[in-house]
Amino acid sequence: MSATACSGGGTPPPGSPPAASQSPSGPATPSATPTPTASYKPADATGKAQNVPVPELPEAAKAETKEGAVAFAKHWYTLLNYAYQTGEFRLMDEVTDSSCRLCARVRSGIVEWNSEGRWIAGGLLQAKGAYTNFVKTSRGTYQVTTQLEQSAGVLYRADSSVEKSVPASQVLADIMILRFSDGRWMAMDVDRIGA
Repeated sequence: MSATACSGGGTPPPGSPPAASQSPSGPATPSATPTPTASYKPADATGKAQNVPVPELPEAAKAETKEGAVAFAKHWYTLLNYAYQTGEFRLMDEVTDSSCRLCARVRSGIVEWNSEGRWIAGGLLQAKGAYTNFVKTSRGTYQVTTQLEQSAGVLYRADSSVEKSVPASQVLADIMILRFSDGRWMAMDVDRIGA
C-alpha cells in the first residue's frame, strides 16, 4: 500500500518527519538474505526431474491406528514416486520389507530406467483412496487396500529418444500388508488386485 493511501492522499503536514522515518526507531539490523531454493522441475523430454522434494512422513502415519495405517499407505506411494523420479530407493528401503514381491519387480524397472543416462517422465501414482478394516492378523499384520491412478509415462534413452510410452491407468488397486513395530510402519508386501 502506498503512503498516500494511508494518509488519505494528502501531503504530510509541514514540519512532520518524512514517512520513512515515522517507524519505530532502533538500531538497523541487516535482514537475512533468503537462500534461494531450487524449484522442482518434473522430468520431460529434455531430461530427468530436478530438485524433487523429499516426501515427509505425515504425523498421522506414526501411530498404530486405522488412520495411521491409511496415512502410511498413501505416504508409501509418495516414496515410490520419489524413486520413479530420482532412481533413489533409500527412503523406500527404510519402510519396505525386502520380501515385498511387487516392490522388487517395480524396483528393477525403475533402477534400469534411471541408469546410463536414461530417465522416466511421468508414470506417477496418486492414491485416490485407501481403506482398512484395521484387524490385526495372527501374524501381527494389517491390510490396506489403496485405489490408485497412474499418469501417462515415457521412458527416455540417454540420447532423448523415446523407448516406450505408457498410457495413463485410470483405476488401479493394490493390497498392502503392513506391520507396526518399533514405533513405525513397514510395508511387508504389496500386490496388485486383478494383475
